[in-house]
Amino acid sequence: MRLIIYISVLPLLILLTQCQMEEEESTQNWYKGNLHAHSLWSDGDDFPEMIMDWYKRNDYEFAVLSDHNILAEVDKWITIGDNKGRQQAYEKYKMAFDSTWIQTRRDSLDRIEVKLKMLSEYRGLYEEADSFLIIKAEEITDYHDGKHIHVNATNIQELIPAQGGDNVSDILQNNIDAVNEQRERLGVPMIPHINHPNFYWSINAEDIKKLDGERFFEVYNGHPAVFNFGDETHPGMGEMWDDIQTAYLTNDKPMMYGLATDDSHRYHNMEVGLSNPGRGWVRVGADNLTANAIVEALERGDFYSSSGVELKSISNSNGKLAFTIDPEEGVEYKIQFIGTKKSDLGQPGVVFEEVSGTEASYHLKQDDLYVRAVIISNKIKENPFQEGETEMAWIQPITHP
Repeated sequence: MRLIIYISVLPLLILLTQCQMEEEESTQNWYKGNLHAHSLWSDGDDFPEMIMDWYKRNDYEFAVLSDHNILAEVDKWITIGDNKGRQQAYEKYKMAFDSTWIQTRRDSLDRIEVKLKMLSEYRGLYEEADSFLIIKAEEITDYHDGKHIHVNATNIQELIPAQGGDNVSDILQNNIDAVNEQRERLGVPMIPHINHPNFYWSINAEDIKKLDGERFFEVYNGHPAVFNFGDETHPGMGEMWDDIQTAYLTNDKPMMYGLATDDSHRYHNMEVGLSNPGRGWVRVGADNLTANAIVEALERGDFYSSSGVELKSISNSNGKLAFTIDPEEGVEYKIQFIGTKKSDLGQPGVVFEEVSGTEASYHLKQDDLYVRAVIISNKIKENPFQEGETEMAWIQPITHP
């Protein structure tokens, strides 16, 4: 898929340069990818090779396995035993690969054990230049007083143990700092992102407002237990996003961006109530399909997040946000431009404008602190994380130039 980014016309003196920029940017590729998934290396129920095959066959250009507190670069054996998920995975695995690939042994109870393949062993089966990329990742998994505090690290190079801390914010900060320290030390682009804040109601906006060095969180997660839209007493991720964004921008912190991810664990049965793949993804506008280019594009905000809605074009120029939806026949789209007024910081996340249709634009007003957009379709999502879910997309926020 390709999206064309239109750049506004500059004065005549630099028109030639601008035209050259337009020509260069029009060739920018928009890669579909998932940044959060699990395998038998932690609490997923399938082999990494089978999961990468699924993402590649389903038209993703990049994917990760972000298993809990582990990287796939050590010897690890798993017992099949009487676990039905593992039994199912093993039977499919044997159909896909022969005995020269699969390593097995028997444990002291005569149960079959299978050696998991390291990333360095299986990535060559799936990676193709400009077609499919596997990015190394880890879900740094910490706990405090019954709360689940998880931070994904994308393009990580070395394992980071859970850092711990005295409270939720401290634990988040310590793990974020560990990712950023590794990035600085190794000179490799990598990002931390906060996972599913409403999972067990573990992380709130006040926890995130205190942080430094974090620019990403999950506005949508496909796991059925994460409460993306909140409940009667807890805000949804959109509300939380605006609360955090307002606090960040009024305290000279960088923009907070919202990711959509799968957080997939279950691959054998596709149904509501299971954490399946294919529910949330990002489209990233990068110059090429490499891990460094993907991370750098995410940091520029050159991406949108989706649970089904796709775009034809998107532009952000001189304080104007504009985009065109790639429509499906018979589907209706509601577009909301959301932000906070500088004159009313106590009321974050108001709807500046709402339109229906397949294209829309919004030019920041003087009193606007920022604007983002959400697209809500009336198409019921196939295999949703909860019944009645419709396909959506989240456009990243912009501020005044």
